[in-house]
This record gives sequence, C-alpha cells and structure tokens, in this order.
Amino acid sequence: RELTESEASKPFLEHLEDLRWTIVKMAITLVIAMVVCFGFRSMLVHVMQKPLQVVDPQIGALRALGITDSITVSFHLAFYAGIVLSFPLLLYFLAEFVLPALTAVEKRFLLPAIFVSFGLFLLGVLVCYFWLLPKTILFFFHDTQSLGWAPAWTVQEYYSFVTRFTMGFGLAFELPVVVLALVKFGLVTYRFMARTRPYAIVLIFILASIITPTPDILTLMAMGLPMCLLYESCIWIAWAMERRKAKALAG
Repeated sequence: RELTESEASKPFLEHLEDLRWTIVKMAITLVIAMVVCFGFRSMLVHVMQKPLQVVDPQIGALRALGITDSITVSFHLAFYAGIVLSFPLLLYFLAEFVLPALTAVEKRFLLPAIFVSFGLFLLGVLVCYFWLLPKTILFFFHDTQSLGWAPAWTVQEYYSFVTRFTMGFGLAFELPVVVLALVKFGLVTYRFMARTRPYAIVLIFILASIITPTPDILTLMAMGLPMCLLYESCIWIAWAMERRKAKALAG
C-alpha cells in the first residue's frame, strides 16, 4: 500500500523509539501483573497443587529442599500467572506497534484477532490443567511406584513441570491464529500448507520437544498430537477462506 507522508518520512530511529516504548509498556504491565499475582501466592499454590489431590492422595505434600524455595517458587508462579493475566494487554501493545503498517481492512480484524488469540490461549491452558496434566502426573506416579520407588517430588521440580507444561500447551493453541494470519495476509496458501504437511509435522514435534518440560515420549506425544490436529484444522479453514475469497472475486 502507499504510505502517508508522515509514515514515509518517519526515520528509522523513530521506529526503534516506538519499539523501545512498546517493550517498556509491556514490561511494566507484566511487572504490575506479577506483583498482583504475588499477593495471591497462597491461592496460586493451592490451585497448582490441585491436580495432585485429584490424581492420588498418596502423593502427599511436596518437599522443599532449598531454604529459599518458598520465595523462588512464589516468584516463578507470579511470573507465569502474570503472563496469563496481562496477556490481552501485551497483545494490544504489540498490535499498537504494528498498527500503522496495516491497511484499513487489516485493522478491522485486529481487535477480534486479539480476543480469539487470548481465548485460544486460555483454552489451551484449561485443557491442559483439567484434562492432560492429571493424567500425566498419574502416569509418572504409577510408573515410579512400578519400579519400587516412593514418589517424593520437590516443589521446584513440580512447579517447573506444571507451569512449563500448561503455558506451553496454551502457546501451542495459538498456532491457528498465527497460521490463519499468514493466510489472511497472503503469505501462505492452502495448497502450500497441504503440500508441506509432512515437514510441518516434523517441525511441530521439534517445537513440542523444546516446550515440554520432560524428555519422555508420552509428554511429547501429548503436546505434539493436539498441535498436529490444530495444524490440520488450519489447512481446512485456509481452504474455506480461499474458496470464499474466490467466490467474492467471481461475484
């Protein structure tokens, strides 16, 4: 598209200044959200340990091996909870930065895309927390017992596993938004996505292996398979979008 005079004459350093202020606003928002979440750390601890009670009461209490574990884990939880709490605002500030580069039609889709993106992120976190996480914990609990060992998990290991697993699953559910945005902007097509499906599946499992907190095959499959299904759904949605666009041009 043709740039306005103000956009065309805007120096590169001013774009960097805009980016700097965007990062500053995002950082301040995240810090404020973290402080709020830190004030509710007892509630967060109760929520995060709920899957343990659902799985098996024999697991018992988690063990704190470090002197500073209470503060370290509290900051850990506040950081991830702060991301969830401030996610819509973080997306808004990021969108605000790229807004001048978008056309009027693209700007109309921006706000709905933010809401859909946040909804999918929350859906991924909730699906993992209520369905996948208890099953995964139960598997490892019984697998440990089958080897004749008594499960004795530390707070550091447990919260690292739970937060990375749930947040990774939430981010995995962002895949449709990213793919459909690329389709909408004409960067990828239905035929390209269908033709490169095998390569996409390999990349998805590589990404899943990075996101998952443990190297076992069960957790990898639990993360990778839903992402593959989401990618497959994106292919058919892209096909429907291209077909509707072709009909609109023909009409």
